[in-house]
Amino acid sequence: MSAHPDPLLDVRGLRIGFAGQAVVHGIDFHIRPGEKLALVGESGSGKTISALSLLRLVPDAQIAGQAHFMGRDLLALSERELRGVRGDEVACIFQEPMTALNPLYTIGDQISEILTLKKGLTTRQAMQRVQELLASTGIVDPARRARAFPHQLSGGQRQRAMIAMALASQPQLLIADEPTTALDASLRGQILDLLGELQQRMGMAVLMITHDLHLVRQFADRVAVMEKGHLVEQGPVAAVFEQPQHAYTRKLLGSRPRRDLPPMPAPEAAPVIQARQLVVAYPTALPGIVGWFRRGRFEAVQGTDFVLPPGTTLGVVGESGSGKSTLALAALGLQPHEGSLQIMGQAWPPGQSNTPATRRLRQQVQVVFQDPFSSLSPRMTIEQIVAEGLTIHAPELSADERRQRVIRTLREVGLLPDGPASAVSVWLQRYPHEFSGGQRQRIAIARALIVQPRVLVLDEPTSALDVTVQQQVLELLLRLQRERGLSYLLITHDVDVIWAMAHQVMVMQAGQVVECGRAEQVLQSPGHPYTRQLLSACAPLCSNP
Repeated sequence: MSAHPDPLLDVRGLRIGFAGQAVVHGIDFHIRPGEKLALVGESGSGKTISALSLLRLVPDAQIAGQAHFMGRDLLALSERELRGVRGDEVACIFQEPMTALNPLYTIGDQISEILTLKKGLTTRQAMQRVQELLASTGIVDPARRARAFPHQLSGGQRQRAMIAMALASQPQLLIADEPTTALDASLRGQILDLLGELQQRMGMAVLMITHDLHLVRQFADRVAVMEKGHLVEQGPVAAVFEQPQHAYTRKLLGSRPRRDLPPMPAPEAAPVIQARQLVVAYPTALPGIVGWFRRGRFEAVQGTDFVLPPGTTLGVVGESGSGKSTLALAALGLQPHEGSLQIMGQAWPPGQSNTPATRRLRQQVQVVFQDPFSSLSPRMTIEQIVAEGLTIHAPELSADERRQRVIRTLREVGLLPDGPASAVSVWLQRYPHEFSGGQRQRIAIARALIVQPRVLVLDEPTSALDVTVQQQVLELLLRLQRERGLSYLLITHDVDVIWAMAHQVMVMQAGQVVECGRAEQVLQSPGHPYTRQLLSACAPLCSNP
């Protein structure tokens, strides 16, 4: 970190509101050249709005205060002057590159646009520079990747491409908004190392926005903690983490998932899911003339065996591309497979036909997705969303009976408040965007529970949530497991979540199960080198039991 006495960015009295309602209340912070500052807090604390408002990237925001950057007040610049700052002197990396990148343009075209607009390079010069930038972020074969569209890259490659785009104009300040949230532990470590290396090489300052306190401990020099639009504490990372002064900071640091599992069932209990030599394969195109006549084959899951007993959780971990999500799709009957896969002693019918047998099995196995905002229809009320499954699996219910079951289920997941019928009706008519991330995930859980399944497939159910909301959702899932006897197939890359919820753990690498056993054994005494590698990659980011 630079010893330069003058701040690169000095924010004083920043206030932000919408339609007269204040959401950020006069916060002060600064960043020196070459420094890494982490802005942390729960969802809704105001950290992202505070950072993006410095460049006036938040529509309809009412902004007051001062933000002095290299001798200029960003908040006083005209729109034309600010366009010269955005992407040139101050660049941004956003949380989800798949939505931040334009799906209609190649990666190379999107990065070269910055170079031609900001640096005045020719098209040929810009494409040459694009390849150099992609190579500097560790992307293999940058010339080929520059010609790829975003959907043709992995999550880690897309995030590296976003970093290359942000660094194209060699900014003095990089704003990184949750840059590793959707990545597995190994990729998170790689991206953090890459950002740290590039930051040192280019001498730029970094403003990291995150709710991941383990990431802050590994990456940042200083930390500023926000709660409900107020900056409640800031200082060097070591000092704040070891001796937090504010009660909210202590609450955040203490919000680590806790292990409190229901007991394992008797060994003779019949499994709810049993797989033997399960194979899931995809057809692939073959190069050359041979591809005209036949297709290749890629096995995403290779000869996997596992058993899920009733009332327990099987955690499936592995890096991106290991096959764990494909395994979940097969368990849900959404992906054709080979071998034996039985749900409650019954195999999935061949094909994707909508037969009574298929519908009965689908009622038994439901799913909760990673991002509730994208998995819930924005055009349906929460009553319509939660009741939708009943129209298929319980068509005999009347409209009033469906509503009463919706109300009971929403109250069971701790969402619907007690009160008169008129207040309940108002809640039922709200839409997903009117709820917080944790509330939306509770709606998604209620939608899955209302048809009374025996198994829930949990696909990264807490990775998009901050630490305190994550703990609340995990406690809810454990309570439901005890009360309903549910079984969970938990897909995640978060070892803390596995430790909090899983009775058994299955580790996957390149489509194969490399280790399987009780959670205590696998996490505390791993036997396979890959498992040890995974846990060591998590070590800086999470504290293993």
